[in-house]
Amino acid sequence: MKRLAHSIVLLSLVLTACGSSGTASTCAAYWFDTVGACLPDGWVSLDRVALDERGAPEDVVVAFQMKDAVAGQFPTVTVTQEPLANPVTPASYSDATIRSVSILPGYKLVDKKSTKIDDVSLSVHIFLAQPVPGEPQRRFYQVSTTKEKTGYTVTATTPVSVPATLDADVIKILGSVTFVVPVTSSAPTK
Repeated sequence: MKRLAHSIVLLSLVLTACGSSGTASTCAAYWFDTVGACLPDGWVSLDRVALDERGAPEDVVVAFQMKDAVAGQFPTVTVTQEPLANPVTPASYSDATIRSVSILPGYKLVDKKSTKIDDVSLSVHIFLAQPVPGEPQRRFYQVSTTKEKTGYTVTATTPVSVPATLDADVIKILGSVTFVVPVTSSAPTK
């Protein structure tokens, strides 16, 4: 779990920049290796090559980022994975990741919302933290689950104050995440 907090700190540094804009509400199916999601208009995927160029940790499988910045930051959703020594229930893993980030500097619980990932009910943990001294405090949306002996954490990073459309987009992405390979070849991939 320390790896998770470490990844959040690094991604806060790697995936922010300047600009300003809003977001849209339709989405397109996306599949990359072991993870799928529905990306709203205005969001792009960052594959492993792009992540390597930005210095992202190896446990980041894929990231999604808004094309336009909001309040000087590019909202980003990352999917991390970690091997587990033994199978862990999705709920137990989710609880453990919530505990692991609660020690971040400036941590403050904002909200918890329910979502389902692959038919498993989980909590979206929404919190504020300032993991990097000198960097602005950020809002994080996080949901964690397991599949067999792998733990996955999906974390969105946004400015502290978000427009309702951005909040809806982030919740839509987190709620659409899947680790089940698409059955048909007609599912769009990017």
